[in-house]
Amino acid sequence: MLNILKIAVRNLARFGRRTLLTSSLITLGIVGVLLFVGVAGSFKSIMIAQFTDSMLGHLQVHRKGYVASIDSLPLNLNMPPAMVAKVEQTLSGMDAVAAYSERIKLGAMFSNFTETTSVRVNGVDPSKEVATTPLLPGRLIGGKPAGPLLKPGQIIIPELIARGMKVKVGDTVVLVATNRDGSVNGKTFTVGGVMQSASGPTGKDGYIHIDDARALLRLKDAEVSEIAIRLKNPGQLDPVYAQLSQQLGAVAGPGKDGLEVHTWADLSPFSSIVRMLDLLAVFIKIMMVSIVLISVMNVMVMAVYERIREIGTIAAIGTPPGRILSLFLTEGLLLGLGGAVLGTAISLAAIYALNVWKVSVHFGMQQDAIRLSPAVSVTDTVTIAAMVVIMALLASLQPAWKASRMDPVKALGHV
Repeated sequence: MLNILKIAVRNLARFGRRTLLTSSLITLGIVGVLLFVGVAGSFKSIMIAQFTDSMLGHLQVHRKGYVASIDSLPLNLNMPPAMVAKVEQTLSGMDAVAAYSERIKLGAMFSNFTETTSVRVNGVDPSKEVATTPLLPGRLIGGKPAGPLLKPGQIIIPELIARGMKVKVGDTVVLVATNRDGSVNGKTFTVGGVMQSASGPTGKDGYIHIDDARALLRLKDAEVSEIAIRLKNPGQLDPVYAQLSQQLGAVAGPGKDGLEVHTWADLSPFSSIVRMLDLLAVFIKIMMVSIVLISVMNVMVMAVYERIREIGTIAAIGTPPGRILSLFLTEGLLLGLGGAVLGTAISLAAIYALNVWKVSVHFGMQQDAIRLSPAVSVTDTVTIAAMVVIMALLASLQPAWKASRMDPVKALGHV
């Protein structure tokens, strides 16, 4: 086997220019794939964090039918206190849950006493909301507040409304909302902050204290619209979702309707972008495999064609077909292995450089740039390198098989 390896190395060196070109193509393919996986993975993680850590949470619990009617923010589908208590009891007993926050969501009219516009309002407990969506305070224009996110009697308004209606921190505004029974109620608030608009349909979401929301809607009971959940490890999303769905699915409320659990992907239209990135990564890998397959097969076919008389000579002196087959397979294997090693080394060096010299991108409507931190897992690196080596070996199989089955007499007579 060692002799075959030495001969294979010499044969590749004899055609150095062609060997270098093929290895370069394989190397560039691996570099492109690993860089894309690293950069796209970093962007995907940051994008998901922007939704989960600043707005949605990793999971949400609603009364059955609420999400299907969420555009109208139906107050009649709020969770009553008994259902809320059951959810809280379940969440408190789960080690995977880091925090959760009860919310009351409502639609209201926002007025600065001169102009009026519509706004979506989230009634929240400030401490619980910050624990569940830790990036939320960072969206405040002017920086994070020194104290709580907001106090009773204050409202945080979205930047779109603040700019359009020329409202600033400290101004007095009015919210007018329709109660569950159809009556109208209004309440004055002091603007406690202005929040940057995030990507998606929540560009006109404001925040008030949950007690103010209940007072505005004249709610007698401690009901809520949804409960947002933050996990200690986002990688446990699927098993926690399955566990919560099983435990809360049996909880029945008024009218025998139950509870529903939704992941952030179920609630955000931007989950399609995440799926698109994953699909694009698959296509990039397919392209890389195609490059390796065509490049190595072309080299090996040409090697067999140019060395027909040589193959006939070694076959005539008694070299068995299996040994000839092994020789050409080893050459293809060395091509793939060399390109995989070099491409992986260059990719890791490039990813390290991108982490030293940070690359910043703007996402959505946010003013602050996001810094990417590309990284590739050991699994991805090994998998991609192994794909290259295996495809190089498979691409060499047909030419190697042809070489091993040549008739020595015809091969020696080839011109």
